[in-house]
Amino acid sequence: MDLAPGHPTGFDVARIREDFPILRQTVRGKPLVFLDSAASAQKPRVVIDAMRDAMERQYANVHRGLHWMSERTTDAYEAARDAVAAMLNAPDRHEIVITRNITESLNLMAHSYGRGVLRPDQAVLISAMEHHSNIVPWQMLRADRGNELRVAPITDAGELDMAAFEALLEDGKVGLVSITHMSNVLGTYTPAQRIVQIAHAHGAKVLFDGAQAAVHRRVDVQALDCDFYAFTGHKLYGPTGIGVLWGRRELLDAMPPFLGGGEMISSVTYERSTWAQVPHKFEAGTPPILEGIGLKAAIDYVQLIGYEAIAAHEAALTDHALARLGAVEGVRILGSAQDRGGVVSFTVDRAHAHDVATLLDRQGIAVRAGHHCAEPLMHRFGLESTARASFALYTTREEIDFLADTLARVREFFT
Repeated sequence: MDLAPGHPTGFDVARIREDFPILRQTVRGKPLVFLDSAASAQKPRVVIDAMRDAMERQYANVHRGLHWMSERTTDAYEAARDAVAAMLNAPDRHEIVITRNITESLNLMAHSYGRGVLRPDQAVLISAMEHHSNIVPWQMLRADRGNELRVAPITDAGELDMAAFEALLEDGKVGLVSITHMSNVLGTYTPAQRIVQIAHAHGAKVLFDGAQAAVHRRVDVQALDCDFYAFTGHKLYGPTGIGVLWGRRELLDAMPPFLGGGEMISSVTYERSTWAQVPHKFEAGTPPILEGIGLKAAIDYVQLIGYEAIAAHEAALTDHALARLGAVEGVRILGSAQDRGGVVSFTVDRAHAHDVATLLDRQGIAVRAGHHCAEPLMHRFGLESTARASFALYTTREEIDFLADTLARVREFFT
């Protein structure tokens, strides 16, 4: 890829957009303005080609075959584990567990760590800005074993209330803090290192939901000093059907398997089975082979551009969006966190979010509308739904300007 070193954010967004074939099309006769990347990002040509080439030239099942094609495919699939380990700065590639998505990663944690390591008298602490995938599994654990579920409040600005967070840890009963690294609704980055320091001081382990953060910023699990980190492939310009859970080796070793079947065993008799070593004891059945190859291509692509350049580009976009949308009469932006990423949720006076999204779609603008799988967070702000614009490395200032101008017309329609 030819990146333009003279560009203020370190890359040329027009050049990068050429790598995404889908962005060239029109919608309802209008150029596509895709502002829904927080739900699922578009895929660059290198990801599409990598998966197609694997199907055309080297596909076979992995790990168990002794023939040339299986060995070649196994090498390509396992390269994804190496890419993830390098991306997260994990100390051991065997600490990378491949799942089907981040929801499975969090359910794995609730089942294997929650039921296998936590005592029933220990609590799990989440925040008031969590996605449902980081709420429901812990509610199921509570219903099953009685583990208390505590919720740290957030401020009106949409930031974690750190005093209240620490107070919820003071009795020493919290065994695990499971918290978002970046809100999918507010765009808020939580103060990850401070969270870890406080939690560890009170004897709790820390799991971060990095579904959003891993897309926009470099994540170093050793620098964060966290105990677990999860993210998903399809938001990181990779395919659906693949997610990641990183955990410290000694913690993964202590956890029982999540799913049973082939690959995750050491031996099987009718009387008993023994488990494979990590990560394979958590990877039952045929894994997401093509998706792993696609994820490797996506990680390579992002790292070639560079997280620093991506972060600078998206920070400038977010500042521009907050200024432009905030100036549209009747538009209310949710949250005002000081440290936030490229997600802006908003409401329009007298208009339901679904109607706003429908009218934007008529102009070729794709945004999300609804509760964004975060109903408790919506209720915290007295809302049932919002529209949400979310940005990616291919988003332009001109697209944000078009969104703001169109929103002004939408607001006029409803008044």
